[in-house]
Amino acid sequence: MFGRPVGPGVRGQFAAKRVRGEIHLAETARIERLGFSFFASAVAPNLRGSSGHRPLRCPHPRKTRWISVEDQMFHEHSLREMNLRNSAIALVITCLGSVQLSLFAEQAAAVSSANNAVAAATFLDSIGTLSAISKRGENLEKTIECCRYLGIRWLRAGIEGNVPLDEFIRLHKETGVRFSWGFGSGSSDIGKLIETARPVAAADALLAFEGPNEPNNWGITYQGEAGGRGHSWMPVAKLQRDLYQVVKSDPVLMKYPVWSISEVGAETDNVGLQFLTIPEGANTLMPAGTKYADFANVHNYIYHPNSSHPADNKTWNAADPTAACKVDGLYGEYGTTWAHHYRGYSEKELLDLPRVTTETGTTIGGEITEEMHGLNLLTMYLDQFKRGWSYTAVYLLRDRVDEGGNQKFGFYRPDYTPRPAAVYLHNLTTILSDNRPAQPPGKLDYSIPAEPATVHDLFLQKSNGAFELLVWNEQLKGSTPVKVNLGRTIASLRIYHPITSASSIQTLTSTDSVSLNMSNHPVVLELAP
Repeated sequence: MFGRPVGPGVRGQFAAKRVRGEIHLAETARIERLGFSFFASAVAPNLRGSSGHRPLRCPHPRKTRWISVEDQMFHEHSLREMNLRNSAIALVITCLGSVQLSLFAEQAAAVSSANNAVAAATFLDSIGTLSAISKRGENLEKTIECCRYLGIRWLRAGIEGNVPLDEFIRLHKETGVRFSWGFGSGSSDIGKLIETARPVAAADALLAFEGPNEPNNWGITYQGEAGGRGHSWMPVAKLQRDLYQVVKSDPVLMKYPVWSISEVGAETDNVGLQFLTIPEGANTLMPAGTKYADFANVHNYIYHPNSSHPADNKTWNAADPTAACKVDGLYGEYGTTWAHHYRGYSEKELLDLPRVTTETGTTIGGEITEEMHGLNLLTMYLDQFKRGWSYTAVYLLRDRVDEGGNQKFGFYRPDYTPRPAAVYLHNLTTILSDNRPAQPPGKLDYSIPAEPATVHDLFLQKSNGAFELLVWNEQLKGSTPVKVNLGRTIASLRIYHPITSASSIQTLTSTDSVSLNMSNHPVVLELAP
């Protein structure tokens, strides 16, 4: 959906996507960011440019970062992950004062308690992707077919590309997909954004509003002033502020949340976009009390110069909201901004910060096989939800055919044949299929004794009362035996492997525990109501 300039690529795993992640730095300088480092000299063949700063073509998608020599280092931070607190979420709900915002916050609150089930439908609603729908070589009929097969619940969309509004509405009616509605890359037309959102909202297809896409890569002009990229970000800040005010003053649209811009960590001057609402004492150029958004918005792609190879807990780390995250995560955007180190929220505050991801994923090539790509995307959705992200969109539904470097990101190849990622996600959403929340959510006193660091779990419940306990291992090589104690005797338990089938592979009866040999993929345990 969003425009990408075509540029030269990098071979293999790190093929170009838009202008792929140019980091400008002195050729021999050492970058240390979020506690992980790499040396420019190790990738000297990819360096080019003028004196003073040289652009490095790096594996992180589409992030242009101008980093001066003086601003290259961050201190290493490490903080043990804390569970989201229900009391803090309740406070967020009170402050935001919106029914729909409350529903989003409940997702994070539910995840905070290990043995309280979360509605399966709530998790499924978090699963999104990006598509041009009927533009850029895509086909509406195929888009409908692909969304149905994958079980996708939302698409990142908006006014870029001028897709006919009736196509959005038809796609919603035939698949149930809803849309985040944004400017896309380079636009600042608030009037057009609002007016095109009205029929989408009337069709019950609107999910949220979103600010401009990556102003560090696509600058904007607002009220006659150029902003973003290497310019002042004051016009970007004013645009986001005004979007928020317009939405919240509209009697019909005010119930929809506003998501922030992506890549706020790139702001050149401290306009305070690293906050949803600028607090007192922040010392930003925009005044305290300025409201930008209800949700933080991040593009935490799975691979990054700080984390450029497959590894244990790869996607778990990409979803980490603290400074321990090795990629372009929440901390580098809303904690301490990556470009100029402007202070935002504390790590403790970030744990409770309402947040979404509007782009993540990985390209295929080199070490990233189609199978690895599929496993990464599957666990990314699980990790994101488990770690408090309300919505996650993977880039892309189908490979681009009009843009160099974007032919190996999608669930589908350019001819619409499905990659393993499509099959894996189809199986998972089929197993969990449900459209209504469980009322009230149940509890189960399950445990995983001595749970390994690479093993994670998510406890869901369908509206028919069935529990769905997902257990996954992000262990790159080998396998680990795991025992799940269920806390009571379960009359019937089915075991599913989403990477092989949407059908159960085994049924146990009258059991109070399950022994699993966990390797690199999720297992679903379905407990009869």
